[in-house]
Amino acid sequence: MTEIKLEIGYEEYEDGQKMSVLIEELAQKPEASTLSSLVIGNWGGAYEDSSQALVDMLIQYKDHFPALRKLFIGDMESEECEVSWIMHGNLNGLFAAFPALQSLTIKGSSGLELGEIRHERLEELIIICGGLPANVLASIAEAQLPALQKLELYIGVEDYGFDGTLEDVMSVAKPGLFPNLTYLGLKNSEIQDEIAAAIADSELLESLETLDLSDGTLSDVGAEALLASDRIRKLPKLDLQYHYLSEEMMRRVATELPNADISDRQETDHYDGEEYRYPALTE
Repeated sequence: MTEIKLEIGYEEYEDGQKMSVLIEELAQKPEASTLSSLVIGNWGGAYEDSSQALVDMLIQYKDHFPALRKLFIGDMESEECEVSWIMHGNLNGLFAAFPALQSLTIKGSSGLELGEIRHERLEELIIICGGLPANVLASIAEAQLPALQKLELYIGVEDYGFDGTLEDVMSVAKPGLFPNLTYLGLKNSEIQDEIAAAIADSELLESLETLDLSDGTLSDVGAEALLASDRIRKLPKLDLQYHYLSEEMMRRVATELPNADISDRQETDHYDGEEYRYPALTE
């Protein structure tokens, strides 16, 4: 597999370098025809300039990338741009432009739109963010992705973009929506207990190999719902990494759910009589 990462540093951005120009230059090179994986890192001013221009350029030069199978837009560290600051636009055109694409990863959700998703070959969709907008969840819930095997969504928190409900989250986990789905990640959520309780007895679990509820605010309440589910017990893998379980509950889960990963326990913060728990990725 041939992979290329394009990124623009601060000084290059200040000098006027544009990601759309880098993509145009790449399209003219011989290696473009065999490029199977393209990673778009920092485009310099991701906190003020959206990904729209570079996405439009990718679509314009789509025929120059016939072998493209994996695309990652927004691969940058917090030192370059906090995930909640990464600006996007309407990425819907990518689905039609690259019909052979198998994996799409998007980091950041500010301004993100996916529109009506239709793709015959996409096997993996990952969205990494501190708060997933309801409109994006709605697009996924209505998507036609018959080949999708992995759906990994960072749900996040209200303060950084999550404006949906539990029902909005669970709309992407309807049995039969993605007939080939084997990995479902509904993770990094401030309502992780509610998600755990809602998914615990879903018929969808019967066809999953991995349920990922990691990186969120899962507490003993959510764990109780998981322990009560026969379908959860039959899962090959249950990812609960980064959680707020008590030590007693951890012992129960370790004994009763040997399929569960319960590493990386967090401590609940207490302030002025209130308890506070935070997902792993927010700002």
